[in-house]
Amino acid sequence: MRTRYKIVIVIGALLLWFGIQQWRGPELAGLTVELKPLELRIVASGEVRYQSLARIGSEVTGTVIARYVREGDKVKQGDLLIELNSTEAQSRLDQAHTLLQQLETITRPQAQAALAEATENARQARREAQRRQVLADKGTLALEQVEQAQRLAHNAQVLLTQARLTARSVSAQGSEARLLAQRITSAQAELAKTRIYAPFTGRVQSRNVEPGDVVQPNDVLLEVARSTHQSSQDELEVVVALDEKNFSPLQLQQPVQLIADAWPEQVIAGEVRFIAPAIDSGRGTIDVHIDLLSEPDAARLLPGMTVSANIIADERKPTLVLPNDYLRVNNQGQAQVMRWQQGKVQRVNVQLGLRNVTHSEVVSGLEEGDIVVQNQTLNDDQRARVRFEQAPHVIR
Repeated sequence: MRTRYKIVIVIGALLLWFGIQQWRGPELAGLTVELKPLELRIVASGEVRYQSLARIGSEVTGTVIARYVREGDKVKQGDLLIELNSTEAQSRLDQAHTLLQQLETITRPQAQAALAEATENARQARREAQRRQVLADKGTLALEQVEQAQRLAHNAQVLLTQARLTARSVSAQGSEARLLAQRITSAQAELAKTRIYAPFTGRVQSRNVEPGDVVQPNDVLLEVARSTHQSSQDELEVVVALDEKNFSPLQLQQPVQLIADAWPEQVIAGEVRFIAPAIDSGRGTIDVHIDLLSEPDAARLLPGMTVSANIIADERKPTLVLPNDYLRVNNQGQAQVMRWQQGKVQRVNVQLGLRNVTHSEVVSGLEEGDIVVQNQTLNDDQRARVRFEQAPHVIR
C-alpha cells in the first residue's frame, strides 16, 4: 500500500513539474541588448611592393665594361650605375671635333682669302670692260676686244659669287659649321649614352647584367625602387586584390591593419591610398594600394612578402548591437527580433544600420537593456525562459 502511495506521489510530482515547465515555456538562448563598438572590416591578402620601380636599360647597343652597383645598394640621383664601351662613340666625337677645327683653322681662312681675291679680280675685270667700251665708243678699239673684256668680267663675277657662297657656308654661322656642330652634339649624346646614371634616389632591387655582356636597347639591366623621403627606408606599399563583392564600402584614406605572415604578432598601421579604376574581369578583383604609416614597423617588410590586410571600411562607437543569428530579415530587407519581457516573447520590427558578417547595428526598435531570444518560430505572447549568452566586447 505504501509502495503504491509513493508511486502516485512521484507521478503527481512529475506531472506537476511538467505542467509548470509547459506553463513557463521553453528555455531559449538570449542576451541583453547593450551598447558595444561595431566595425565593418574587409579582409584580403596582399603583397609588399615598391611604389615606384624603374626598369633601367641602355639606349644603345654596347658591351658592358663596368657595373658599379648590386642588389640592395642605395643610390642617389646622378650616381653612375653602368658603363659601356665608349671607344666608337669617342672616336666619332673626336672626328667631328677635328673636322670643325679644320674648318676653323684652314678651310675658313682659305675661303676668306679666295673671296678677297675674287672680289679684286671682279673689280679689275669690270674696270677693264668699262675702259674698252669707252675706247670702242671713240672708234679707237675693235668691238671684238670689248666683247672679250665683258666675258672676262662676267666670268670674274661668277667666280665672286661662288667664293661668297663658299665663304658663307664655312663661316661661324654657315651651313657647314652648323652641320659639324650638330654632328658634335650627336656624337656627345651617343657618348653620354654609354654611361648609365641613376634617374632618382632609391635602392637597387635587381641586376641582370655583368661586365662583358653585350646589351641591347630593350634589355632591362637594373631595377631601382624610388625613395622620395630622405629619412625613409624604402617607398613600400601593400597591394591587395580585393574581391569585387567587397568593393562597395571601400573608400580612400580608410585605416588598415596589416599583419605580415613573417611576423603574425605585429600589427602595422596602413591607409588606403589608391583604388584601381577598373575591375580585373578575369579574376573578379580590384587592386587596392595601401600606404604604410609606421616607418619603424614598415622597415622590417621586404618586397614580395605576403601580408593580410584588415581594411576598416566603417565603424561605430558604442551602439546597440545584435548578433545576426538573433535577427530575421525578409527579402525586402525588413528585420524582426523576438523580445522577451515578463516571461513572454513578442515579435518586434527593428531598423538596422551598419552590418558585418556576424553582427548588425540596431538603429531603432530596441532599447539598451532589452532582452532578445534566438528562437524565431515562437508566436507573440508565448511564454519562454532565457538562457543568457555573452556577446564579445569588440565586434568585428
